[in-house]
Amino acid sequence: MDETDNVQTNFIRNIIDADLASAKHTSVYTRFPPEPNGYLHVGHAKSICLNFGIARDYQGKCNLRFDDTNPDKEEEEYMHAIMEDVRWLGFEWNEERHASDYFDHLYMYAVKLILAGKAYVDSQSAEDIRSTRGTLTEPGKESPFRNRDIEENLGMFQRMKEGEFPDGAHVLRARIDMASPNINMRDPVLYRIKRTHHHRTGDDWVIYPMYDFTHCLSDAIEGITHSICTLEFEDHRPLYDWVIEEAGAPCHPQQIEFARLQLKYTVTSKRKLHQLVHEHHVDGWDDPRMPTISGMRRRGFTPASIRDFCDRIGVTKKDSFIEMAVLENSAREDLNEHALRVMAVLRPLKVTIENYPDDQVEEMLAQNHPQQPDMGTRTVPFSKVIYIERDDFMEDAPKKFFRLSVGREVRLRYAYYITCKQVIKNENGEVVELICTYDPATKGGDSPDGRKVKGTIHWVSADHAIDATVNLYDRLFTHPNPAGAENFIEHLNPESLQTLTQCKLEPSLQESTTEKHYQFERTGYFVLDKYSKPGEHVFNRTVTLRDTWAKIDKQNA
Repeated sequence: MDETDNVQTNFIRNIIDADLASAKHTSVYTRFPPEPNGYLHVGHAKSICLNFGIARDYQGKCNLRFDDTNPDKEEEEYMHAIMEDVRWLGFEWNEERHASDYFDHLYMYAVKLILAGKAYVDSQSAEDIRSTRGTLTEPGKESPFRNRDIEENLGMFQRMKEGEFPDGAHVLRARIDMASPNINMRDPVLYRIKRTHHHRTGDDWVIYPMYDFTHCLSDAIEGITHSICTLEFEDHRPLYDWVIEEAGAPCHPQQIEFARLQLKYTVTSKRKLHQLVHEHHVDGWDDPRMPTISGMRRRGFTPASIRDFCDRIGVTKKDSFIEMAVLENSAREDLNEHALRVMAVLRPLKVTIENYPDDQVEEMLAQNHPQQPDMGTRTVPFSKVIYIERDDFMEDAPKKFFRLSVGREVRLRYAYYITCKQVIKNENGEVVELICTYDPATKGGDSPDGRKVKGTIHWVSADHAIDATVNLYDRLFTHPNPAGAENFIEHLNPESLQTLTQCKLEPSLQESTTEKHYQFERTGYFVLDKYSKPGEHVFNRTVTLRDTWAKIDKQNA
């Protein structure tokens, strides 16, 4: 189905519809403006889908603009990763822009504010500026430098630009209202001195504009019609509008705020994600336990499943926490429809079929997807010695255990009925092998005499199986809201990764690729890890077949 056929309206689309109907705008122009100071996470995915989706649905345009005004935290690596993530999610931008493209323009807008008496150079320390800003109940105090004359402000700002002063010696502030009930309007800083090499402009600049000054003017320069951002910027909207009006920008985009995505059992703060990576709590930004788009991709989430998740949670004005199950169910539904079915034994138990011919190998016909005949069939080799899941055998089984036990008969998927005759144990009393017999008349899984078995288990041929390592991923935190905890690191889930070695997989997986998704029958959905090497297969579990956390989530509700 075309995703544009399933568009749900929301308050942002209602605003856009009204703007178009009133001829306030004749077209729609949005932008996605990440800072290249880390990898994108699932919260960014919501913003990407929203901004690019609106542009697509209204036959408009969406720019990818990098907010690169804080060079000591920004890197080329992050910029290229962001571009790759946006494209992987299925979107393409109209133009690639950078806030640094506008440094000359922004400087001139700052000069215009100075000339209009709307900005001044403040020589207080950062601490003094902070201490005189006031509180929510008390007004701020005016800077002793607030009434410098225009010529002096122009001269000092020019000298700041030329690098005459050390870092922190002066800042440029807007002259608005130190008694404003909105603290953001109490003469906010517009420029600061920062001698840091910029990954695009080099050492051309030693003063850099602040976000609140840069963002709105960048929107206006690009002709953005609707500047969509998260709720924490709602209190900044009066400043957004003030800068555009007072600077005489070429147009006045409309800022619209929506609730950010807050997902349970994870964190999306860039600072916290940096801490997880740099303190080696995870294996890099693309660790499959991370909420980064690159991590989710490596784990096996599909672009369609992430877009579906963003559609499901919708766009609202109220912050709320989203259950992890919503994301996982989007993945399950997409993978259930498209993933190839294969047989894989993660905890192998050897089974010898004593009455099966020693040198015989049969090719059993298997369906690639029982509900999707168009996906075709494959053959799976069957021989005298096979592996089954250790959990599919129980020596002293209760009545309701319908898998293999001594004296019991089960169906091997696509193959034969087998009956367990003997158990072989090692010196520690552990079961290491089962001796079974098979019924040759039940090939394909049906008995000609009509007898029924309640259990069907999967298997792989010992002689033909490929060895693999399998990573079973779980939630990174045990606390539903780790970001709200005093020390979020204390709530890391020690069982978030379980690595199984010596797993046995059917030979068709020899040709697996990182973009091909599989359902390991009866186990879950898996994908080949991007760091697998030839002959050393590593598979990552995307999600289980069912939500195993439902009871835990209910208890924590």
